[in-house]
Amino acid sequence: MEFAEVVRRRRMTRAYTSTPVDPAVLERALDHATRAPSAGFSQGWGFVVLDTPPSVRGFWEAQADTSAPDRWLAGMMSAPVVVVPCSRRDAYLDRYAEADKRRAGLADHDADRWAMPYWHLDTAMAALLLLQSVTDAGLGACFFGLVPGRVDAVKEVLGLVDGDDGQAPHPIGAITIGHPAPRSTGAQGSASRRRRTPWQEVAHRGRWGAGWAGQDA
Repeated sequence: MEFAEVVRRRRMTRAYTSTPVDPAVLERALDHATRAPSAGFSQGWGFVVLDTPPSVRGFWEAQADTSAPDRWLAGMMSAPVVVVPCSRRDAYLDRYAEADKRRAGLADHDADRWAMPYWHLDTAMAALLLLQSVTDAGLGACFFGLVPGRVDAVKEVLGLVDGDDGQAPHPIGAITIGHPAPRSTGAQGSASRRRRTPWQEVAHRGRWGAGWAGQDA
């Protein structure tokens, strides 16, 4: 599939068939995810892959009340695979404490030197490559956030606990993967009700507020 077609076809899939996911497709998607850019080539990401019924069920029991699932949750729980992308802050702090990255006057392993937590951003870019790879294979996927009050429960069931070697990896969300069920099966996403904003309305040449045609390059 051409890259432009992968971008165009990618959408959030909210219901899946019972057809298993080919392990080769999953492995290829994970390989592509590790091609994402990262600050200082820190590569501070990790992926917890849940591809057995018990592990998938354990995730959902930690993430949500599964006793009476609504249409969205029922559709999402039908996915045979869940991948949890995790960011590792310590990988970035360790990398930027090395000689070629150390800044004068800043303490080693000082998280305040960062304008933003790029460990989360880089992991999100890796997650997008995973989504695109799944689309390229003809499967469906959906990235979603964890329920705020249940993050600790999810971390515990996934083994994401602080150890002697530093801070535990942090789940930035989760991705369901599988063969898409008919679109009428799962909950409808916001894209079915909201207009996609054309790029010309969000791109600004030269400075914010100029718009795309408002200022010469």
